[in-house]
Amino acid sequence: MVIELIVAAFLLIGAGFAFIGSLGLARLPDFYARLHGPTKATTLGVGGMLIASMVHFSAASGWSLHELLVILFLFLTAPVSAHLMAKAALHLEGRSPGAGEGKGRER
Repeated sequence: MVIELIVAAFLLIGAGFAFIGSLGLARLPDFYARLHGPTKATTLGVGGMLIASMVHFSAASGWSLHELLVILFLFLTAPVSAHLMAKAALHLEGRSPGAGEGKGRER
């Protein structure tokens, strides 16, 4: 009974974060603002759902570490991919990441 409550809590928390991240992706105005939705909230949402899966299968048949490895991979790769997408977008706009806001483009 307690395990089911813990699993349900993690599933609800994970689904809430995933929904908020999806809303941010759909409703925020520009690319850089939209980048925060999937990299922050949705990553936590998927992490919560994977923790719920880990608790459920660990209670049923011993320790389940597959989900822990997926969480580790997700938390390592999501920020790196977001950083690379932001740098690519800056490169396509012709700005350098260290350039000041008040300066125009130099050609």
